[in-house]
Amino acid sequence: MYKLYIVNNKKTWEPIIEGSVTWETARMGQPGKLSFNVVKDEKIDFQEGNEVQFMVDDEKIFRGYVFSKERDKDQIIKVTAYDQLRYLKNKDICIYEEKKASDVISKIAKDFNLETGTIADTGYVIPSRVRDNMTLFDIIYDALDLTLMNRGKLYVLYDDFGKLTLQDVEKMKMPNLALGEYNSQNFSYKTDIDTDTYNKVRLYRENEKTGKREIYEVKHSQNMNKWGTLQYFESVNEDTNAKVKAEAILKMKNRVNKSLSLKDVLGDTRVRAGTSVMVLMRDIGDISIKQYMLVEKCSHVFSNNENWMTLDLRGDI
Repeated sequence: MYKLYIVNNKKTWEPIIEGSVTWETARMGQPGKLSFNVVKDEKIDFQEGNEVQFMVDDEKIFRGYVFSKERDKDQIIKVTAYDQLRYLKNKDICIYEEKKASDVISKIAKDFNLETGTIADTGYVIPSRVRDNMTLFDIIYDALDLTLMNRGKLYVLYDDFGKLTLQDVEKMKMPNLALGEYNSQNFSYKTDIDTDTYNKVRLYRENEKTGKREIYEVKHSQNMNKWGTLQYFESVNEDTNAKVKAEAILKMKNRVNKSLSLKDVLGDTRVRAGTSVMVLMRDIGDISIKQYMLVEKCSHVFSNNENWMTLDLRGDI
């Protein structure tokens, strides 16, 4: 059973909901979203910016704010609410030295009055960075990408019922849940080398002492013969170990991207973007799957005391 509340001027309303409630999360670049329809009556009174709380069986699922309202002739109000990550769409300039990605997130949260929960220590110290006229999302993910390339550690940023949270992806595995063809209505499996695949990495830096450009290159000749040359090219500063970084990038990106969507799966509210779930699938395309996969996007639909979810997943299948 779910409960939804709207808070306006310290008054808490429990509106009459028409139809289903949809909760959506994405691992990168999008805030958590709650969509629902309210039946207008004589009591309910709420505005843009009001707080929304959503619980399922007393479990805290979503806390955010009303960002849009749309009304029809039947006085049904279509409401869209977003969690705190919505404010990371603001643009700003960020200049820093000797900061970790976790430090950058904490500073942004403080500057924009965002509540924080657990912010994992990302470890890698970024020598210096200038990010101008970029969204806060892009500033944060730039720092997290640098951490991934230099430490090989992936972190997930999300809103935990009103608290900005950063977790190591390894700590978000769900060991007691298996998904596959037996508990989903349909699936879609895709492979490609088009979106984020590279078999050659060239990094360069300008040597101020010699006045010459230094090039660092690693490649995978076998995959270059198979796919043609797919080159990653980037500048690095003098504090970066270019050889180590180039090898790390090649290791991460020299592969076929494989993604899986599971549709209309019996819902589990523990599953959100950033979690990893065990997937069991037999004989789809050229493979069978028995491994953890990372949830890139997740949509839960709550209706008539039921919860069905659709998942976009990725992994080294």
